Amino acid sequence: MAISEREKLVESWYALFRKGTDFDSWGQLVEAVDEYALLTRKIKTELQFEEHGFSDQNYNTLGNVVSCLQARQKAVQNQLGDDGMTLEQLKTVGTVLQNLLTSRDSEFPIKANELSQLNDGKQSSDVAAGNNAGSESPHFQERKKLRPRMPLADDMTLLTIRIERIGLKDASQCIEPYISVSVKDGQAMNLTPSQDTLLPVAREDQYIIFNANVEIQQYLEKMPKTTAVFFELKHYKPKKRQTSTKCFAFMEMDEIKPGPACLEIYRKPTDFKRKRLGLLTTKPLYLYLNLNLHRT
Repeated sequence: MAISEREKLVESWYALFRKGTDFDSWGQLVEAVDEYALLTRKIKTELQFEEHGFSDQNYNTLGNVVSCLQARQKAVQNQLGDDGMTLEQLKTVGTVLQNLLTSRDSEFPIKANELSQLNDGKQSSDVAAGNNAGSESPHFQERKKLRPRMPLADDMTLLTIRIERIGLKDASQCIEPYISVSVKDGQAMNLTPSQDTLLPVAREDQYIIFNANVEIQQYLEKMPKTTAVFFELKHYKPKKRQTSTKCFAFMEMDEIKPGPACLEIYRKPTDFKRKRLGLLTTKPLYLYLNLNLHRT
């Protein structure tokens, strides 16, 4: 019998789950958190569609799975030990996820009240309904979402920036990194709303890979010549329980041309006036972009 789309979907989710718990058991906690967060987003995205095709029982079970993933992320990031969701507890959820479409057992291995306590009282129904609060670290609640492309106008040009990857000596040590994109004039005044990417899609050696498209929310012709687009790499610091800027890059107006771009990376704090710049490293590590111009 041909495998259904839902079966393929659940198989892919279970593969991500196993990848995360494997990293977790090997002590590679940064990688484990990335896999748990990725799986969380994938499940929540699917459940946001009205015609997701899952039964009510499946729907509730997936909500509980996501709550467990969130609780484990919190336990790892805040070093809660046995006071938070343990790896052993999370592993009991794996079988439930693997057998989601075939099992008739409606009992979840972790009791509802225990799950609620592990997530500071957040209900799994909120998770299943697509509530983003708590899906990753607290700093994710403050992020600026990516915006759609503006309508084209006569004799005006729009810019799409594809953020491909950034090179760092300690790329594997960044927890939940994302890139914040802002457009500033020469006096460091905002010209457009800032936007933040999602978590990276992968890590390879010294690179964090995003492959994220950012639609700049202004026509190029309306920007002053002193304008620059800034890219700040931010990451979560569990001990301080806050977001920190790790480094930044920027692109000036004369650098905006269709095709690939490679930007130098500077150490923090971000200098929006571009007066005092210091390279993050002397190694050949850069921010890689691809630019696309749209015009009627």
